[in-house]
This record gives sequence, C-alpha cells and structure tokens, in this order.
Amino acid sequence: QNYDEAVKWYQKAAEQGRARAQYSLGACYTLGNGVAKDEIESVKWFRKAAEQGIAAAQYALGNNYYYGLGVSQDYAEAVKWYRKAAELGNADAQNNLGLYYVNGLGVDQDYEKAVEYYQLAAEQGDAEAQFNLGYMYYNGEGVEQDYEEAVKYYQMAAEQGFAPAQYNLGYMYYFGEGVDQDYEKSVEYLTQAVEQDYPPAIFVLG
Repeated sequence: QNYDEAVKWYQKAAEQGRARAQYSLGACYTLGNGVAKDEIESVKWFRKAAEQGIAAAQYALGNNYYYGLGVSQDYAEAVKWYRKAAELGNADAQNNLGLYYVNGLGVDQDYEKAVEYYQLAAEQGDAEAQFNLGYMYYNGEGVEQDYEEAVKYYQMAAEQGFAPAQYNLGYMYYFGEGVDQDYEKSVEYLTQAVEQDYPPAIFVLG
C-alpha cells in the first residue's frame, strides 16, 4: 500500500476537520505507516476525532491513556474514553470496561457492572468478552454461579477460535461441569487449543 500518498490525503482532510481522516491519521502515527511513529501526534489526532464522536478514536485514545502512550498513564481518563466508545457500541471498549470493573482500574471494583459490559460486547460477537462472561458465570462473580451458562459462552468464544475458551471447555468436559462428562470432547477442545500453541493446553496434553 502507498501509505505516503494516503497520509498526504488524510493530513489534508484532517486539517479540514474531517473526523474519519483525523482518526486514520492518528492510526498512521501509531503504526508508523507513511510517517515516523509518533505517539504524541497520534494522541492529538485521535483526540480531535474522539471529540467529534468517532467511537474507534475514543477507544484508541482510551488505550493511549491505559498504556501511557503519548500521554501520562491515567486509568480514570482511559475509562472516560472507553465509556464514550462503549455507549456508541464499540465492543472492544465494552470488553475493556468489563476488565476495568473486575480489577478496579480507574473505577471502583464492581463485578455486576463488569458482567453488564461483557454482556454488551458478547452479544456483538466479541470472543474475548464471551470468554470473560463465561468465566464470570463459572466463578459466580457478579452473577449466580451457573456452569451451563459458562459452557454456553465458552462455546461461543471457542467456535471463534479463542484458545482460552477451548481450554476451559476441555476442562469442563473432562470433569463434567455444566455438561455430561465426555473425555473425547475434552481432548478435542484441548487439541484445538494446543494447535494454537496455548501453553496450559500443551502442558495438559504434553
């Protein structure tokens, strides 16, 4: 791809206030596509696009605050931008908010709130959120413990090739948790995780 040419056009449009171009320019500075990598520039353009309501830019800006890239690390500020993106239906932001509420990062720890955000992202087909929701049901955090619900969400994530979900399903079939005990199915799921070089599964199947 001719990134140099693209950046030229993004820059022009971004300076005219076009939000999508501002977001794309921010992404170019993040990745070093067509320009030298520059986190401060990327934050500048992400912020302009985020303030114009571009969910992907709000999510990206949240990441900058989370990792301290181009700005001082600030979990509360990350939460602020993730929340804006989540309200616009950004599944990655919804999943991240779930993680923040589980771990009490930038917010008070609240498992029920975490479940709400995981649910929103899971319903959009986000495999990591489906796995996280399954984990909450398995451990009874923020919801009544329910192995069958855990299996349901692990299954969704596993079907998308999410290795931790494949591993956990292997475990649940082995012990008959939420499903009938089935060693063949257990090995099948563990093998799927091994094929993705997932260390715990490799350890188990050795």
